[in-house]
Parts: sequence; structure tokens; C-alpha cells
Amino acid sequence: MAAKKTKSTEAAVSAAPANTPTPASPAHPIEARIEQLAALREAAMHAGSPASVERQHARGKLTARERLDLLLDPESFVELDMLARHRAHGFGIENTRPLTDGVVTGWGTIDGRKVFVFSQDFTVFGGALGEVFA
Repeated sequence: MAAKKTKSTEAAVSAAPANTPTPASPAHPIEARIEQLAALREAAMHAGSPASVERQHARGKLTARERLDLLLDPESFVELDMLARHRAHGFGIENTRPLTDGVVTGWGTIDGRKVFVFSQDFTVFGGALGEVFA
């Protein structure tokens, strides 16, 4: 049964902002969103460039995730704020907005005991303190 159009509903529709989100066009929009989320998570897992990872390894250092893998019990890490990004402007920094904002945070277990951890990611902005971390 179709909803009856009234003057108040017509007014509400005409008053809606022009940038109101429109429904996704795929037949199964949730699947497209899930794919987007999976792609973002994969990008966050490799937030630093391959060159910066190589520089880290050349210095005999591990990446943030590698350090956490060694510290925590296997498969126990639950990451927080993986999709965080800075909102800074100036000096062209607004053109580079990597995921994780330069720190990997979350919780896991060490010898079965729950611990909360963070690891600065020197492959993202050289490990500089980001908005999320600060």
C-alpha cells in the first residue's frame, strides 16, 4: 500500500538538502559495502609504503605489526581504530591521509592474560604522533 502524499510530506521532501544520500544502485548494496570495508582493512594492514617497510627492515627494525605479532599470543590481537585518519591541514599534509594514523592499537593476550597495546608505525609519517594517537 502506497503512502498518501500530504502537504507536510511534500514540504519535507522539498526541504531535504540536495546532498541527501541516495540508495546504492547494486541489487545487493550491502555486499558492495562489505567489499569496500574489506579493501579498507587490507589497505590499513599495509598503511606504510613498501619502500618504508624496506627501510625499516634495512635498519634491522620490525614494523609495528611485526612487533605486536612477536609480543602477543598467536591470533589474540583485536585492533582498534584501524580506519582512523588524521584531519590535519597545511604543508600539503591534507593530500596524504593514510589509514591507522601512524599507530596500531588494540588488545590481545600475553600468556593468556589480556593486555592493551599500541605500537607506533614508523612506516607511516615516520612514526610521528598523529591526532588519533595523541
